[in-house]
Amino acid sequence: MTPEREHGRPERTPAGATAARTRVRLDQPRPPRRRLLPEWDPEAFGRLSERIARFLGTGRFIVWMTFVIILWVVWNIFAPSGLRFDEYPFIFLTLMLSLQASYAAPLILLAQNRQDDRDRVNLEQDRKQNERSIADTEYLTREIAALRIGLGEVATRDWIRSELQDMVKELEGRHDGHHEHVVFPAERSHGRDVDDR
Repeated sequence: MTPEREHGRPERTPAGATAARTRVRLDQPRPPRRRLLPEWDPEAFGRLSERIARFLGTGRFIVWMTFVIILWVVWNIFAPSGLRFDEYPFIFLTLMLSLQASYAAPLILLAQNRQDDRDRVNLEQDRKQNERSIADTEYLTREIAALRIGLGEVATRDWIRSELQDMVKELEGRHDGHHEHVVFPAERSHGRDVDDR
């Protein structure tokens, strides 16, 4: 429905400079602005920096760097003078090595920061896992203690045997005058009832 149909009156549009401001819709996202600087994915840039930092920390990089420097120096000493591009003090080589070092240091720091972030997340997960393990261990300890307490109150076979032997001795002591030794009084009273009938 249009605003005219909803409210029954035509929609008024402001004039002048305020018209441009009020046409902005709040229920829709703003269109993206043009940026002067190029945009990049920070995650992709971080992965690239880690790959470069890993390569800079290998023996292969040192071998290649040494080979390039030796080739550079030998070329600029023994090549014909028209083909040399960096004479004896090798200023351009120094500049290239300084440029390489100035880019390598921030890339290595960025890779280390990303590794620190990963280590922090891993340590937090390990801490939570340790807390869960400690809680589980305490729970199992309490359960084992409850089982031990419960088993302390359970009658064992040896305890029942000793109790029965004590009862037999007590019954034998009561019925010394009788020839018949009955272990269980219920059987004896039941037998008498049968005999009396």
